[in-house]
Amino acid sequence: MGEAELQCNEPLFPQGPVTAVFTPEDFTEEDHLISKTTELFVKNEVMPLLEAIDRHDHGKVKKLFQEAGELGLLSIEVPESYGGLSLNKKLSGLVAEKMGFGGSFSVSFNIHAGVGTLPYVYYGTEEQKQTYLPKLASGEWIGAYALTENNAGSDALNAKTTAIRNEQGTAWLLNGEKQWITNAQVADVYVVFAKTGDSMTAFIVDRSFKGVSIGPEEKKMGIKGSSTATLILEDVSVPAHNVLGKVGQGHHVALNILNMARLKLSFSNIGASKQALELAMNYAKQRKQFDRPIIGFSMIQEKLANMAIAIYGAESAAYRTADGLDRILETPDPVQEQLAKLANYAAECAVNKVHCSEVLDRIVDECLQIHGGYGYMKEYDVERLYRDARISRIFEGTNEINRLTIAKFLLKKGFQTEGKSLLDEETNRNRQYIRLSSILVHKTLQEVIHAKINIQQEQEYSRLLADMMKEFHVMESAVIRTEKAIQKNGREKERLKEYMANVICEEGYRRVEEMAVLILSGTETEEAGRKVLLDEVRSLAVPLLRNLFVQKREIAERMADQGKYNV
Repeated sequence: MGEAELQCNEPLFPQGPVTAVFTPEDFTEEDHLISKTTELFVKNEVMPLLEAIDRHDHGKVKKLFQEAGELGLLSIEVPESYGGLSLNKKLSGLVAEKMGFGGSFSVSFNIHAGVGTLPYVYYGTEEQKQTYLPKLASGEWIGAYALTENNAGSDALNAKTTAIRNEQGTAWLLNGEKQWITNAQVADVYVVFAKTGDSMTAFIVDRSFKGVSIGPEEKKMGIKGSSTATLILEDVSVPAHNVLGKVGQGHHVALNILNMARLKLSFSNIGASKQALELAMNYAKQRKQFDRPIIGFSMIQEKLANMAIAIYGAESAAYRTADGLDRILETPDPVQEQLAKLANYAAECAVNKVHCSEVLDRIVDECLQIHGGYGYMKEYDVERLYRDARISRIFEGTNEINRLTIAKFLLKKGFQTEGKSLLDEETNRNRQYIRLSSILVHKTLQEVIHAKINIQQEQEYSRLLADMMKEFHVMESAVIRTEKAIQKNGREKERLKEYMANVICEEGYRRVEEMAVLILSGTETEEAGRKVLLDEVRSLAVPLLRNLFVQKREIAERMADQGKYNV
């Protein structure tokens, strides 16, 4: 395949040269102070109450919200003029990450601080902001977000809840039921989406409004302590000034806020992943078999290394995305223009949501495996982590729906890379893997378009295209972070990051190549044409493979010495 036809004019994730891209190492001392405050809050206040929270002791949950509000943890993204801190997505992500250690409460927290608060920040009128944001920022009130219905899950915009305006135009009458609403029993106010004619509108519904009631708590497999119930609306009269955003534009509110929620969930998943890795390492040090700690066995070391490597890639990508959103929000542009630009990050937010939730699933699974039979027992924390993790692949849009979002974005926008501005032409195996991956993504995308495949109907192609994009984004983000660290501190001091990037790029490329072969095999019906396409893939000059076993053992040894994830 000719590389000339693969040249791209605009980057998919435009952020300039390597040194300009934000990485977790760029957090300031003040940022780390907020992070430490969150960590201590979870350790000292949340963890001792986990059993009570799982028994639905809502009084304790409300008290925790008030304490979190006093510490400023609920107001990271709330403007100062409404009682907030006016801070950014990156720091909000760091708080969500540390809160990820908090079991069910972390779910309640993220819903409140995310979809329960941000709609007012971005779409509220001045009166709505003055009324609700100070209460939400302080923890006096708890927020919730009501979109899902019985027959409108993945097809969330196909709601049956209705809103009919009265003759005077002073109020709307809402009727319907919203299912699986997080914080349902503890919330004081809900952002509710309802059909207004052929479109959808967002409404602010106070718990105190007549006709509002809450169903019983759902009995769940995991995250047992987060309140999940049905919000029932029976002839609820909502004042006209409680419309959030514009009438008929509720889908914009829903989709933009969900994009941000997907990124916030990614950070929470990263935090839970770090917790699981720490549990696995500590147990592997203590557990002896054949007269030696099991951490001394290379198969266990490989598991621990794979866990740490996955976290490194996930956090590199997620914080890079958060920085991209911040760059838009820090401009002097009007809010509506900022929101329009944020919509361009829908695919990237979806990439992080899919990747981080699946990283968490693999890590808690391996953590339980390292614990052996003990991991299956309720007295070990990993048993709860294992159950709690499963919802993340369903939350905020299933991973299947998110993969469709990514694939549709690729077909609409095309595939572009940073090119020379990001990764220079110096001979480097990791950069070669990234370049070759970009060639394969672009080639498969071209063939899907040429074959006129309907990816909405033949969704296997969507899955593979999305996963190729996911692998590419994580590879590129990890290399940016690693190269930046090496430029600053030297290769010897950043050997751990280098080894992690090596594994991410080499194993990532192998997966990209396998997926490219699957797609190309499906787009060409004639055997001769298929052979030409596959020969092109095999003819790519792939770098010589490394001995990754040795590098993973080194990663595991360094992690074990530290006792937790620390790069």
